[in-house]
Amino acid sequence: MKVIAGKDKGKSGSIVRALPKEDRVVIEGVAIAKRHVKAASGKVGHIVERPMSIHVSNVVKIPN
Repeated sequence: MKVIAGKDKGKSGSIVRALPKEDRVVIEGVAIAKRHVKAASGKVGHIVERPMSIHVSNVVKIPN
């Protein structure tokens, strides 16, 4: 799949997860967001990068 709109326009990758009820997809390497994890009971806080979903109208299937 190739992203045709948004901040990651031009990037491509394969679909990791599809969310048909919300018309969204998660594509590997696209729409990566940083989440801060709070320290809890002896564990150190850290920053986690995780992929977010994007709307299906912003992606197009590219031929193999």
